[in-house]
Parts: sequence; C-alpha cells; structure tokens
Amino acid sequence: DVKKTPFVIEGLPWFKQNKSAYYRIPKKLTEKDTNEGIIALSNHTAGACVRFRSDSPVIVIRAKLAYSSDMNHMPRAGSAGFDSYCKPDGGKQLYNKTVQPGRDQIDIEALLGVNPRKGMCDWQVNLPLYGGVDTVEIGIVKNSRLEKPTPHKVAAPVLFYGSSITQGGCASRPGNAYSSMLCRAVDAPQINLGFSGSAKGEIALAEAIGKLDMAVFVLDYDYNAPSAEHLAKTHEPFFKAVRKANPDVPVIMLSKCSWISPARRDIIKKTYDNAVRGGDKNVWFIDGQELFGEPGQNMCTVDHCHPNDLGFYMMYRRVLPVLLEALKSQK
Repeated sequence: DVKKTPFVIEGLPWFKQNKSAYYRIPKKLTEKDTNEGIIALSNHTAGACVRFRSDSPVIVIRAKLAYSSDMNHMPRAGSAGFDSYCKPDGGKQLYNKTVQPGRDQIDIEALLGVNPRKGMCDWQVNLPLYGGVDTVEIGIVKNSRLEKPTPHKVAAPVLFYGSSITQGGCASRPGNAYSSMLCRAVDAPQINLGFSGSAKGEIALAEAIGKLDMAVFVLDYDYNAPSAEHLAKTHEPFFKAVRKANPDVPVIMLSKCSWISPARRDIIKKTYDNAVRGGDKNVWFIDGQELFGEPGQNMCTVDHCHPNDLGFYMMYRRVLPVLLEALKSQK
C-alpha cells in the first residue's frame, strides 16, 4: 500500500488533513466556497505521484480506480492510466512504462516498470489525470530492497492553478502534461490544481493555496472564467489573496494558449503590471499566444483548444526558462 512508508505520495498537499484521501483540495471546502465542479474534480489525481527506491528487476501495480475516465478526445492512458519514470543511480530519469486500463476497467494489476540495470533506482509512478483511485499498491520481487526516494533538488513544490489544460487534457499519459514535464526538468514536486471547466477564481481556494509552502506558483487561470468581466473581477483578487498569505513566492501568470482573446490577455497582463508598479519583483507574465510557438494550433491541439503531446511540449519549452529564472530569484 503506497500510503505506507517508505513510499512517498506527492501532489496532495492536504493529504493528512483529509485523512489520507486521494483528494486535491481541503475537505473542509464545500460548494459554497468553490463550485460543484471543483468538488467533483478534486477526486481526480492530476499531478499526484508515488515515489520510492528499489533494486527490484521489475515493479508491478495493483490498483482499484474510484471510477473510470473514458473521454472521446483524450487517450484513456492519460485520463485513467498510470505511467512510470525510473532513474538508476548515476543515470538520468527516463520514461519507463504506461498502464492503460480497458474501457470501464476498475481493477488493475499489471507490469509497471522494468529496471534498466541491476542496482537501485528511484521510481516515480504518476497517477491518472482525469480518474481517481481508491487503492494503489506496488509489487516488487521478493527480497528486493525498498527505500524512501532520493530528495528532490527543489524541495518545495511548483503549484499550478487553472483549467482542463492545467489538469492535463489531453495528454496521452500523465507524465506528458506540461506541468509534469516542468517539474521533472527542475526536479521539484508538483501540485496540480487544474479543474476542467471549473476554475473560476474563488477566493476561498486562493486563500488555501496561499498557506502552502511553494517554490513557484503558476497562475494559469483564464479559460474557465465565463466572461471577460468575470475574469476582470476575479483574476487580480485571486493573485492578491495568494500574495497576501505568501508574500515572497514567485508567481508566473499565463494567458490562454488557444482560443486567443486579446481582451482577456490584457486583463491578466494588468494584474501583472499592477503588481510590478506596486514593487513586486517576484512576478512574471507569459502571453499565451507565444506558448505553441511555430507549430501553432494547426499541430498542437486535439480540438482547437486542448493541447496534444506536442502542444504540451511547446508549452513546456516556453515556460521552462521563466520557471528557472523564478527559482533562481529565490536563491
């Protein structure tokens, strides 16, 4: 059971407070504080992972999904599947295997990883982006060693708040969400608070986020605001609520990468400009129109909105230098 030592579960910052539930926001928050969508989507395990070390030749997974996730525009391997990354001692962290459940499959038992060498490896197992889990167990070969994982180079997590794109739609597997790519690149834990269709800038969630220890906060809030007027009323107050509770955390603000809206982009840029004018030196702004780069929406989306793997990779490439600069500012 991955809830037991020496396994480490990451990406669920209120895990202990929520009595070890696979749930992404504080259980004390209700629909009155946020909205019905966020309450339901908090059962999705986007950004959550299990880390450990072992010299087992193979690792297997036995899991029970809380429910399946089978969408017409996203691979089931990403929405409801698991993938693994392995870093042998002295080697690089590389993708290893994916477990993709069948349609409506709840109970899973499958090979999850093959040790590329004899010896100890650090393993990371990413949980489903759009599914939830009831139980997760990892199996290793008898008499193999099992230890706690090597600490991250960046101890505090990078936290992302935003829409279905932030949640990982429509990556082919969990590790291909842009947030996951970024956190692997800088070797930091990830907290993914992307909520498909439901991130509407409620202050209660901003206040909860602000109390967390973070290396960087990525404010990817734009798509789910139902109108430009709603975005204007909520974007800057959301940022200010986080900033008030966490005055020194670097904040990266993004605007839409698809369905580009100059008016909405300018609202987000205004939040950034006002912060800079107020003396805030720990804020960055990225114009979403730049995120897909040269390929653009012709190649980077599934449906003119949600990125495919290429789209997420292009987002990663554009955000990474800014993330590195933000991390460097704290040293």
